[in-house]
Amino acid sequence: MLFIIAFYSFFCINEITLVMKKIVIFASGSGTNAENIIKYFETKAIGTVVAVFTNNPLAKVIERAKNCHLPTEIFSKAELNEGLVLQKINAIQPNLIVLAGFLLKMPASIIESYPNKIVNIHPALLPKYGGKGMYGMNVHRAVIENKEKETGISIHYVNENYDEGNIIFQKKVTLLISDTPEVVAEKIHELEQKYFPLIVEEVLISNSQHPTSNL
Repeated sequence: MLFIIAFYSFFCINEITLVMKKIVIFASGSGTNAENIIKYFETKAIGTVVAVFTNNPLAKVIERAKNCHLPTEIFSKAELNEGLVLQKINAIQPNLIVLAGFLLKMPASIIESYPNKIVNIHPALLPKYGGKGMYGMNVHRAVIENKEKETGISIHYVNENYDEGNIIFQKKVTLLISDTPEVVAEKIHELEQKYFPLIVEEVLISNSQHPTSNL
């Protein structure tokens, strides 16, 4: 009986190892969402973060990745658009690419190579406050200026246009008249930290069960 249990355990562990999905994260800034996702998947059997890509050689996400013992790829906008980054991604063959505060537009070559395998988080309730230049405090200031009663986060697939891919998940938060853009940023950050890793996990599971599904 002990032999059977031991054999079964060995089989399950190896099966989990074989199906573990690879996640690559792209970030341009401090990397708090990136680090949160990295640590979340340290205890998950479905997948693990294998590399962090950044276009900003001064980004704090580099230090965060190093502290998590992950390799970091630093690249320029030209290298992104000319195919070098795609080559590096292809060498990894990730199951999912997560944009966690990545400020450059993904070129069509990468999107076409990884259809429904690139997700982004946006700090507003799309389609509101999306598009080029709408990120971070730019979004929160616009929300306050327009006297919105609520805002939130949107997690969506990435297509060729800024913030226009199919929405996977949205979560709202109520705003007060007294809220400043800084307060809005804190509320949004709380939502990002709570939900982004969970939705990334759901996308991995969904793509594993239905490879062509949009969740």
